[in-house]
Formats: sequence, C-alpha cells, structure tokens
Amino acid sequence: MKALARNAGRLLALITLSFVALQMFFALRIAAMSVFDPQSTTFQRSEAWRLALERGHVRWTQRWVDYPRISENLKRGVIASEDATFVDHSGIEWDAIERAWERNVRAEARADRIDEQRQRRDIAQAGRGSGGHPPTRSQPKLIGGSTITQQLAKNLFLSGERTAPRKGQEFVITLMLETLLPKQRILEIYLNNVEWGEGVFGAQAAARHYFRVDAQALGPAQAARLAVMLPAPKRFELRPGSAYVSGRAATILARMDAVELP
Repeated sequence: MKALARNAGRLLALITLSFVALQMFFALRIAAMSVFDPQSTTFQRSEAWRLALERGHVRWTQRWVDYPRISENLKRGVIASEDATFVDHSGIEWDAIERAWERNVRAEARADRIDEQRQRRDIAQAGRGSGGHPPTRSQPKLIGGSTITQQLAKNLFLSGERTAPRKGQEFVITLMLETLLPKQRILEIYLNNVEWGEGVFGAQAAARHYFRVDAQALGPAQAARLAVMLPAPKRFELRPGSAYVSGRAATILARMDAVELP
C-alpha cells in the first residue's frame, strides 16, 4: 500500500513538473516574440501538411509586414468585427464566452429537435414500406466568444479540437500573451498570421490576393470585406461578393470610426 502511494505521488509530481515545464516553454516562446517575428504557427503547419496530403502540393502566400505598414482601416475593421473591446480587456471576455455558450446550447437543442423529427418521419416511411434515408446527425452552427488574443493563442500553439483541457491551455497562453506583449504587438502578430483563404495568410497576402494592393493601401471598404472573412475564410473566399459579405461589411464599415487602436 505504501509503495502504491509512493508511486502515485511520483506520478503526480512528474505530471506537475511536465505541466510547469510546458508553461515555461510557452512563456519563453512568447517573450521571444517581443523581439523576433514568429516564422509560423501550429495552425499554419497543420494546414501545410493537410494541403500536401490532399493536393500533393502546397500553394502558400505570406509575407510579414510591420505594424506601421498595415492599413489602419484593416486594423479598425478587424477589431470592429472580431473583438470590439480589444484595447480594454485583459485577454478574455467572459461575458462574450457566456453569450456564445448560451447560443450554442440553443443551436444544439434545435439540431436535436430536427433529428427527432427526421427519425419519426423515417419510422413512418418504413411502416408504409417506403425507403428511408440513412440517419444523419444535424450539425448545429456553433459560434465562439474568443477575443483576438485567444484566437492568436490557439493559432500559435494549439490544435483546433474542442476539449476542456485545450480550452484551459488557451486561457493560460492568452494571459501570457497579454502579460508579456503589448496590445500593438499582439495585433501585429495576429494580422500577419491569420488565415484569409486556403494557403493565404496575413494581411499582405490577403490584400494582394483579393485586391491586388499592398496591406498599407487597403481602403475602408476593402478592409471591411477582409474583416468579414475571418470567421470562415475558406467558405467566404468562394463567394467574396455574396450578399452576406456585402451586408456584414457595411455594418463593420459603419463601426470602424469608433474603434480605438492600440
């Protein structure tokens, strides 16, 4: 019994030491970003691997541009669209997370109701001798309540899986980013690494890809359209002129003048 307790204690100590070492690794990487521009992110590397496997080649465009060489229009548009209180919060907006959670619970409930109705219909068709459809799970449209800093934490170091431990680690890295880097640097790294389409990363690549201009030359309307794309760039790049993109861009454009920049 004593040997079992000793082994359990050693295992707990090893797990604790490993956790602390991992956090130190993240903290050192983030501290280095105050001086050195990150060359890639975990998300970018996973995307490059996916493209190589699925397509046999990697179409990739990205070029770092310093903060002053990114249009203020784009900075304002992204903040207005993604994180209106970016300059004021400490990395995590608990109210936004709670609102997103409540909306996702309602979306899951709607999906369950749709599944129940489909099952009843299939049972009724089977009773009449009609061929039913293979059962499929309705996919609810889930939303996130992440700040720009949280999105950067996830893209820099973490996977896209939705688990409690992964989310907890995201919170820790977010607080490290906010503690070790100024807001301006956080926004600079985010805008240079965020995805704007398949193989299109960063403000400069997006500006060239969609508008044939440099990131510094983006006008208000162009910046608003790019900001709209960020939640689902691969979907929106297929229809960049859709009614939704145009309507949402107009809303963001109206909010941009009120945005405070870091």
